[in-house]
Amino acid sequence: MEHLIPDVEAVNRQPELLAIRKNLVGLTRKEIAAALVEGGEAEKSAKMRARQLFHWLYYRGASDFGDMTSISKDMRARLPDNFTVDRPEITNLQTSTDGTRKWLVKFPDGQEVESVHIPEEDRGALCVSSQVGCTLTCSFCHTGTMKLVRNLTPGEIVSQMMIARDTLGEWPSPKGNRMISNIVMMGMGEPLLNYENVAKALTIIMDGEGISLSKRRITLSTSGVVPKIRQCGEELGVNLAISLHAVSNDVRDILVPINKRYPIKELLDACRDYPASNNARRITFEYVMLDGINDSPADARELVRLLKGIPAKVNLIPFNPWPGSPYKRSSNNAIHRFAKIVNDAGYSSPVRVSRGEDIMAACGQLKSASKKERASKRRAVAS
Repeated sequence: MEHLIPDVEAVNRQPELLAIRKNLVGLTRKEIAAALVEGGEAEKSAKMRARQLFHWLYYRGASDFGDMTSISKDMRARLPDNFTVDRPEITNLQTSTDGTRKWLVKFPDGQEVESVHIPEEDRGALCVSSQVGCTLTCSFCHTGTMKLVRNLTPGEIVSQMMIARDTLGEWPSPKGNRMISNIVMMGMGEPLLNYENVAKALTIIMDGEGISLSKRRITLSTSGVVPKIRQCGEELGVNLAISLHAVSNDVRDILVPINKRYPIKELLDACRDYPASNNARRITFEYVMLDGINDSPADARELVRLLKGIPAKVNLIPFNPWPGSPYKRSSNNAIHRFAKIVNDAGYSSPVRVSRGEDIMAACGQLKSASKKERASKRRAVAS
């Protein structure tokens, strides 16, 4: 019966072993090869193994080394000693009446973010978070009521795409129509304040041997971190969206406080110089419609003046209310009057149809559900 006696030393080592295993999700081929060498693999074979692992991770979506059948059985058995391919935990998944899905994603340190999939008939966009919380405190945005906790790692950003594809059953990476055809970096956080990690994650997502999503299908939204805008255009070449929301510095200072550091003129100058911008790939200006704040005909005419010389379109976003918000949505008449002025000046100005409002998944409504629950409990105790 000796074989039934546990190896006490091995059992005691197991937590330590688990703690030092490296998650390969979020690593490039080069980084995977370096990790393999560090784990004892010969340099000559590490490059080939890295290509295989990259394929299984990002093209086929494997979440277990045992499924990676093109890798030798012996190698598959050894990989878990040093590595994992773990996804974060999905602590809640909600589906709206309009088909929008929202994931509450929990990472090993207990921090959470939300991701949202907005389906269309033949495509769909995934709204991805870049930070836990946000540092910008935009006054109309629910996420802005959270404090910034930390930046997300490349793996935590990429894994939001991966768990969405797990849910939708979209592995291996399809060549044609996709349920996740576009990514918008418009979730929790300011992507350009976590630029290095966001850039690495998007580079992995764009890689033709993995998820293989074209840069033309990726939009990065910023509130106006001017110094990083050019770098983003030069290095990534993705589509740019600007959270503008006001046409005067006085108003934008309140709505988007980063404007105090990078005022409207500096921001629009950076947009004019954005390397990836042209008439075929216009910069999107996001403009939330707030009753009596920024929705007058005079505001519309000033917006047209400000955008002169920029290949641009304007997304008009009816304000999506959230508990305690100090603003009201502009009337339909005000929104359509504003849109007509901008459209007549030659700028496309669609009015965004809010999606997922019933599950608090619409633009400006994202906030970790656990944070909302704790805030609700505090209010209940106070009353």
